[in-house]
Amino acid sequence: MLVDSLQEIFFTLRKNKLRTFLTAFGVFWGILMLILLLGAGRGLEKGIEAGFGSDDRTSIWIHSGRTAIPFKGIPHGRQVEFTEDDLVALRREFSDIQYLSTENIAGERWRRTINVTYKNKSGAYGVLGVADEFFNIKRFIDYPFGRTLNVLDTSEMRKVAIIGTAVRDRLFGKDADAVGKEITFHGIVLQVVGVFHDPGREGRMSERLYIPLSTFQKTFGRGNKIGLITLTPKPGVDSYKLEDDVISFLQQRHRVAPDDLRGIRASNKAKQVEETTRVFGAISAFIWFVGLGTLAAGIVGISNIMIITVKDRTREIGVRKALGATPLSIVTMVLTESIMVTAMAGYCGLVIGVGLIELVAMAVESAGGSMGFFRSPEVDIFVASKAIVILVVCGALAGLAPALHAAKIHPIEAMRE
Repeated sequence: MLVDSLQEIFFTLRKNKLRTFLTAFGVFWGILMLILLLGAGRGLEKGIEAGFGSDDRTSIWIHSGRTAIPFKGIPHGRQVEFTEDDLVALRREFSDIQYLSTENIAGERWRRTINVTYKNKSGAYGVLGVADEFFNIKRFIDYPFGRTLNVLDTSEMRKVAIIGTAVRDRLFGKDADAVGKEITFHGIVLQVVGVFHDPGREGRMSERLYIPLSTFQKTFGRGNKIGLITLTPKPGVDSYKLEDDVISFLQQRHRVAPDDLRGIRASNKAKQVEETTRVFGAISAFIWFVGLGTLAAGIVGISNIMIITVKDRTREIGVRKALGATPLSIVTMVLTESIMVTAMAGYCGLVIGVGLIELVAMAVESAGGSMGFFRSPEVDIFVASKAIVILVVCGALAGLAPALHAAKIHPIEAMRE
């Protein structure tokens, strides 16, 4: 019975090839545009997410600068400098802090790189001293070789370093295992204990070396002065409130006016993530609106064509009913034809759309994995499944009105046609 029904539907479709093609093309184009838009949106989203780099998405980064407002008799223009005592005080005063660390970069403000050498090879890279919990905050770093820095490295002032993949490639060769090798900078020799890859800033964050804070302080004569302070809140803690409280605490310690936005300032990753999520929520809604609107135009076309089809087959439907066909069988016949046309056209659009997305992804990968803020586009299986369900539902809705109309046709009136 099913085979006969399918043969009959295919016969009807072949009988009106041009009409079937033009009808199906609307659905094909709608689902193709939807898939392409969703894939492009995902590629853009991945590019923006990569801009957050390896930082914990709840991390807060606190910078010091020159004061812009006089405060308690102290003129403006004073350089605020954090110290290791600030870390101790923050840990003591704020139980809501999960991880707390600092990042210190060598070199003058106008030149933040140090010449690093290995045998006869050299390069200028950023050298940073970090405290113990730094790599709990830089939690999205990959370590293809070796290990990260630990508490003993800092307490024993070990001359060790972990280097970025860009540094490794330049000094030791691409994909080489540099662990155990010795590098030289600023007159000291350090042993490489690990290699990391940080995708931030289009991979430029891998053009760095990290060394223990104690080793950094002694090497560059910084005493107990530190650069920026970074921290993460404990799970469930309001990141915005913690940020405000920490800033107020540091302003009091360093006698900075509460409304001075230059003396001490913070960058909250949670705020950036929230803003980005809100933007992409709007972009996603727009993509679905445009895609579904285009798809709806095709569905309306199918509904109109099914109405014409029912009108053309009025006599046939009358004969069927005269021979004992039930209204349910008539409705099923029309709905099956509508769903089949919609599903076939939509499936072709889905396959071609996914294929085009994969081709673009391959082109992006061959270009280095990214194109500015755009990364490899993709369409996940959940979206594809949702698109197929939408197609089936829309196909049924497109044929519902014509099917109900066909079921109401009286055999006598049909024979008069």
